[in-house]
Amino acid sequence: MLSYTSGIVLFAAMLHASWNAMLHGNRDRFFSMTWMSIAIAAVSTLIALSTPWPTRAAWPYIGASGLVHVLYNVSLVRSYRHNDLARAYPIARGSSPLLVTLGAALFAHEAIGPLHALGVVMISGGIIAIALQGRQVSRAGTLAALTTGATIALYTVIDGIGVRLSDGRSLTYTAWMFLFYWLMPLLFVATRGFAPLWTPVRAEPLSIGSSLVGGLVSIAAYGIVIWAMQSGAMGAVSALRETSVVFAVLIGRVFLRETVSAKRWLACVVVAAGAVCLGL
Repeated sequence: MLSYTSGIVLFAAMLHASWNAMLHGNRDRFFSMTWMSIAIAAVSTLIALSTPWPTRAAWPYIGASGLVHVLYNVSLVRSYRHNDLARAYPIARGSSPLLVTLGAALFAHEAIGPLHALGVVMISGGIIAIALQGRQVSRAGTLAALTTGATIALYTVIDGIGVRLSDGRSLTYTAWMFLFYWLMPLLFVATRGFAPLWTPVRAEPLSIGSSLVGGLVSIAAYGIVIWAMQSGAMGAVSALRETSVVFAVLIGRVFLRETVSAKRWLACVVVAAGAVCLGL
């Protein structure tokens, strides 16, 4: 039976897949990611102003993670230019759990038991199997997705260490880290100008609305993960979160009309079995 924490992280996985589907479903992903970031940063500002300040020890990790998250957003947008959701998403997510486990062992001196190690391997292996099925992925798309995976592993390890130095203030830590998302609209305006960001507010309100909702879903999803890493092993929490790829495949099939083969469904089962190992 899955533990309470594992069940909450699985819920976060579903939320994570949902906001990625919202991002992928929009025509201009950079524009959509920018409005998602505005929603995230605005909510984080309100939380940061109404909660205690982060501990001194957590500040370096908040800054480092915030900058890596901005890099992640740009990399994610790029990866979706080359692949459909059911292909780009698994490559990016599947390459991170093993890297997180290694990083946690090196920098946080974490060790996980054999059953949890098996779960991490099953989830990563199943996700990579999902990604490699079907038509060949372009070199540019693969590179973009792998870069995204590396940034995921980097910010996960940073946040796993940082939140443990926050004296139990995971909400405060999350809010201050997400304040760096104000850099996304600045980056958009610097590259495209202010008019392309503001003009669609009246012309495409539904697109703006879906992006704002996606941002709120995103902050909830990762906030849960940061909360879980206060006491849970980073590699295990990361791998459990990456079961979101199963939800992404389902969303891609049902809502985006993407083809899902029998082998891909089988790989999803392997991922789900790995999640059970982590939850025991």
